[in-house]
Amino acid sequence: MALSGMRGLSVFISDIRNCQNKEQERLRVDKELGNVRTRFKNEKGLTPYEKKKYVWKMLYIYMLGYDVDFGHMEAVSLISAPKYPEKQVGYIVTSCLLNENHDFLRLAINTVRNDIIGRNETFQCLALTLVGNIGGREFAESLAPDVQKLLISSSCRPLVRKKAALCLLRLFRKNPDVVNVDGWSDRMAQLLDERDFGVLTSSMSLLVALVASNHEAYWSCLPKCVKVLERLARNQDIPQEYTYYGIPSPWLQVKTMRALQYFPTIEDPSTRRSLFEVLQRILMGTDVVKNVNKNNASHSVLFEALALVMHLDAEKEMMSQCVALLGKFIAVREPNIRYLGLENMTRMLMVTDVQDIIKRHQAQIITSLKDPDISIRRRALDLLYGMCDVSNAKDIVEELLQYLNTAEFVMREELSLKIAILAEKFAPDLSWYVDVILQLIDKAGDFVSDDIWFRVVQFVTNNEDLQPYAALKAREYLDKPAIHETMVKVSAYILGEYSHLLARRPGCSPKEIFSLIHEKLPTVSTSTIPILLSTYAKILMHTQPPDSELQNQILAIFRKYESCIDAEIQQRAVEYLELSKKGAALMDVLAEMPKFPERQSSLIKKAEDTEADTAEQSAHKLRTQQQTSNALAVTDQPSANGTPPVSHLGLVKVPSMTNTDRNLADQGETEPNGTLSVVDPQPPSAPSPDVLGDLLGPLAIEGPQPDGAQPAHNLGSGVGVAPNAEDALALAPVEETATVQPIGNIAERFHALVLKDSGILYEDPYIQIGIKAEWRAHHGRLVLFLGNKNTAPLISVQALILPPSHLRMELSLVPETIPPRAQVQCPLEVVNLRPSRDLAVLDFSYNFGAQLVNVKLRLPAILNKFLQPISVSAEEFFPQWRSLSGPPLKLQEVVRGVRPMLLPEMANLFNSLRLMVCPGLDPNANNLVASTTFYSESTRAMLCLVRIETDPADRTQLRMTVASGDPTLTFELKEFIKEQLVFIPTAPTAAAPLVPPQPQPTSPPPPVSDPGALLAGLL
Repeated sequence: MALSGMRGLSVFISDIRNCQNKEQERLRVDKELGNVRTRFKNEKGLTPYEKKKYVWKMLYIYMLGYDVDFGHMEAVSLISAPKYPEKQVGYIVTSCLLNENHDFLRLAINTVRNDIIGRNETFQCLALTLVGNIGGREFAESLAPDVQKLLISSSCRPLVRKKAALCLLRLFRKNPDVVNVDGWSDRMAQLLDERDFGVLTSSMSLLVALVASNHEAYWSCLPKCVKVLERLARNQDIPQEYTYYGIPSPWLQVKTMRALQYFPTIEDPSTRRSLFEVLQRILMGTDVVKNVNKNNASHSVLFEALALVMHLDAEKEMMSQCVALLGKFIAVREPNIRYLGLENMTRMLMVTDVQDIIKRHQAQIITSLKDPDISIRRRALDLLYGMCDVSNAKDIVEELLQYLNTAEFVMREELSLKIAILAEKFAPDLSWYVDVILQLIDKAGDFVSDDIWFRVVQFVTNNEDLQPYAALKAREYLDKPAIHETMVKVSAYILGEYSHLLARRPGCSPKEIFSLIHEKLPTVSTSTIPILLSTYAKILMHTQPPDSELQNQILAIFRKYESCIDAEIQQRAVEYLELSKKGAALMDVLAEMPKFPERQSSLIKKAEDTEADTAEQSAHKLRTQQQTSNALAVTDQPSANGTPPVSHLGLVKVPSMTNTDRNLADQGETEPNGTLSVVDPQPPSAPSPDVLGDLLGPLAIEGPQPDGAQPAHNLGSGVGVAPNAEDALALAPVEETATVQPIGNIAERFHALVLKDSGILYEDPYIQIGIKAEWRAHHGRLVLFLGNKNTAPLISVQALILPPSHLRMELSLVPETIPPRAQVQCPLEVVNLRPSRDLAVLDFSYNFGAQLVNVKLRLPAILNKFLQPISVSAEEFFPQWRSLSGPPLKLQEVVRGVRPMLLPEMANLFNSLRLMVCPGLDPNANNLVASTTFYSESTRAMLCLVRIETDPADRTQLRMTVASGDPTLTFELKEFIKEQLVFIPTAPTAAAPLVPPQPQPTSPPPPVSDPGALLAGLL
């Protein structure tokens, strides 16, 4: 009978293995489950052995991944079988199939307890293993006292006591009340005298959990832990089976030192001395060897010892030994050891005073900034930031500025912030500080927050000796052909206030300063124009007696912006125009800004608060810190303290750079650009009209990514990046597949984002997806604004980026749920590798109730986003144009089917595409000449030239010539411009009702010979 039973199980397993496909396997499994179900219905006729056989089959089917929703009672009933084979099956299958909250487990509690308190050691081990695997709160309340008795029993074998310690650890984690501190602490101390290493190691695991919860009750265990370490360090009576590559029980050493880290201090001098002798032995006896397994074991002990040394605040001599040892580690070949060395040096800086010792290794730490592994570079950056002081600030900041040129896109924001903080905290003189910040803005303007240049302005305003130097440096940066917009802001502000101090220097007359600044006006955004207008007003004030030509130029600019749609620009233009008529009174109104009140920098305060919080944490707590997602949800609910949420705050703008600002400074903090933040009187209960209302505000992007190695693409919940998605991108008509119809025309929205950097990408009755983007050279940063428009949550949210091969894209974590009336911001980093017109696609899906919505949306990370318009003179244009003679560097094509537009309209289109129209280069008034610079990793900065010849009699055709130094770029740019010229906008669609999509025709569309018409159809 036994043979046939075993043969039946063996035959079933063989049948499963011989299945040719998944369907055959499923049929065989269904057949067997039906057979088992039938036999269980007639349970009275089953012997314990037959029941055991069928329960084994159920377990095997469950391990194959199939649901087993019956037979649980039969498995639990086998636990009470008198014989070992049936009891073993009952315990194993119950552990696998049932969780701690299953009702059937209550039926087994008495049987399990009888096995635990019984005399059969085998049954005791089975019961303890079950409880340790799935024991919940009910098991803890019922069985904990019996498990404790087993653990401290002198009559039980070590095997049982070891399992009892681990079982009690599980029960304590489920219900800490099961371990009564009174009386148990002494028992726990006795367990640490155990000679059997299995029992001792298990008991130490239990002690770590106990002292983490309440160390005060277990002071008696502290000297016992030190004795355990002494025994291990001296290798006294350590069985061979507990020695790993010559290291006595490294697991026990790590657990013991971890337990000691939960005690705040060691008061007994002899115990402290003994412990430090052991730690000294570990520090002196650890080195890097060739055997990887021995390295892993010895280093696990060593780094735990370092954490304990830091926790106990050891003498400086031992700290010096620790740093010297870590200095060796950061210079070895093995990257994991280098990483751990840098990480532990950083921790030592946080909790101990070893800065002077770590400085000796500064050169090696700087070398780690160039390591191929980004996680090591991050650790080196953190360490350099922590070890910087007045003595080495210049060297470190200079290295970080150089590193900024080659740092990854994802690290530059953090790097820029740290450079700014170090420059301010440890500046040997203010001129050096100004040099550093201006270099920082020049190298990484996209990543420099407004707080940084505000602070420069405050320093310059408050220090008269610094003002001529700062104005001269700002003047030098304006000479560059292309500078970042932040540099335009800070230079314009400083020169507006202090350019009159440079009047005697060559090239620094008011007219020359005005010309330099005014050249930048066409390249800046709307938010910068008010600062430039204020600068012009200041220059106008300093041209007394008046320079009529300069005056007329400035007043013409004010008149131009009198009717600007932007309220702040209009207000400044009108007011400055009126002020210009005041004559001598203008000097009083636009006098130099008075000094700012002395206050601590917000950047330094933030850094000091972070350092203070970190210093209070022990080394163990530092090791277990959690990283948080950088997806930020903003809801319309009021905060806990009653203040209105972000969406209920407004901004009131006032004209900048006048003494009026100082009168308002008592009510709010005025920033250098004159923006006074005032709470809008709108009541908190008023609903926000648009969940993406802040889309046009500043980019609200969270801080750096969590540390650690960076994956090739995101694998987080609900988000990913497909590395090779060209097949998906080849499907040009990207349509939504959900039954929910979009609001508005998707193609129109995409085309609008081709021409601008912020707007709505997609909207339906449930969600609104907006985009705000910033582009710098071949890098880009987009922020996806996912706004839930309803009062119910959106669930199962997933976003997958399908990038073409020429783009490297990384999307931050997208939460699986978007709360009601909430907005989530998800940054997307983009790097352009080479010229191409292929499109990236966002595959986005979510559930609203029972409604599944899935859309595929083209992302506006396209060719023109990596263009930087540049103005060229005739002397620069024609030599370049002639040098690029003929294909493939210069391509010409007659384009037909162009949407009719006047020449000024076409020029505006080219400017929107980041192609700067250069008037006067072509003698024919019906032609356009444009220039731009294209950026990618492969081409770097590449000049592109375009000539458009139009026919006034037929606006539907033109001849286009494109030239550049790269054949691929020339072709792709020509095709891209052609696509934009033939694009025919369609009428926007209204919100469609929520009806299932109509069946699509299966016949192919008629062929289209004109590629322009084909493109228009697809869009």
